[in-house]
Amino acid sequence: MNVPHPPDPIPGAAALFSLDPDLSHLNHGSLGAVPYPVQHARRLLLDEAEHDPRAFAERVPSRLRLAREAVTPLVSARADLTAFVPNATTGVALILHSLGLSDGDEIVTTDHGYPSIDFNVASQVRYRGAVHRRVEISLTPTDDEVVEAIMAAVTPRTRLVVLDHITSATARIFPVERVAAALREGNVPLLVDAAHVPGHLPVNVSTIGADFWVGNVHKWAYAPRGTALVSISPSWRDRMRPLVESYGHDQGFPGSVEYHGTDGYTGWIAAPVGPAVLDQLGTTRVQQHNAALAAYGQAVVARALDVELPDAGVSSPLAMRLVPLPDGVVHHGEDAHALWRRIRDELFCEVAVTSWNGRGLLRVAANVYNRPGEYERLAETLAKLLYG
Repeated sequence: MNVPHPPDPIPGAAALFSLDPDLSHLNHGSLGAVPYPVQHARRLLLDEAEHDPRAFAERVPSRLRLAREAVTPLVSARADLTAFVPNATTGVALILHSLGLSDGDEIVTTDHGYPSIDFNVASQVRYRGAVHRRVEISLTPTDDEVVEAIMAAVTPRTRLVVLDHITSATARIFPVERVAAALREGNVPLLVDAAHVPGHLPVNVSTIGADFWVGNVHKWAYAPRGTALVSISPSWRDRMRPLVESYGHDQGFPGSVEYHGTDGYTGWIAAPVGPAVLDQLGTTRVQQHNAALAAYGQAVVARALDVELPDAGVSSPLAMRLVPLPDGVVHHGEDAHALWRRIRDELFCEVAVTSWNGRGLLRVAANVYNRPGEYERLAETLAKLLYG
């Protein structure tokens, strides 16, 4: 198997993080990592809030607006059509809540989607009588196949299509712009789940053509955890219904969604520091480094396990890569969790292990704090763990 050359480290970048040095953190995609400058900015805000809680609370709405205006250029979204939410799942729940679905209305998703999105769709099925149409797509589909599969599932009762831009379990890039254009002909709304996109890939939310877009800023853009964006098309602004009616309810979107009186807010207000750190390191430089290091790590682990990569020879800008696990290692979610725990406890390494359609998959990620040797150690020790 051809193993690409690993990239040179970005000088000083690893020192920005407070991660446990005794654990190899090869799973940036799950929870991200918060650089010291971002941690410090949030601590200052916490101190300010405790120094004079009332004065801090009075300034929250205006500071949220300024934070939004500072963060949204990262994804080329309109600040006045974008709101902070705790995570992408909350953004999806907000959108489903605002649709006002009724008995027989259909929601289309794919089998590459994130589980918590399906949980919220299931809630609409239970309480609203909606119908969930789940499209099966192969592990390595072409763009044409993705578009065709989704459009084949659309009916006159379809009220929403949910499509990942970057899939979590399977680390694929889906053609969201093409799907948006195809759905527009039938006036079917599209929700793009871009949980892994901000800071990971260049993106222009305003030109995708989707009705709804959600993305986490706390993964690849280094914002405090619990920081995500939901962006909508102008036609939906007056139809957005907050999940909780509180003191911002009369402001309309985005204020009605963001402001709930005594919520924390410090993470959202500190959020612009994350993309600023990314910008100082060089956004394109970081993205290229991470993609190259992830490709190296994927190849090294796959070679050690003697497994064939599903995307061998295909160039990808993703900093998350799949390594199929040997047959018989993982059959279902319980197996995946057990193997993840063994890798963490015995190999001192944090990775993502999933079961997708009965297939065991290991996902490695890369960021500026990672080094080639971490993947080499994982490859050697994981092979011993699985094969003895």
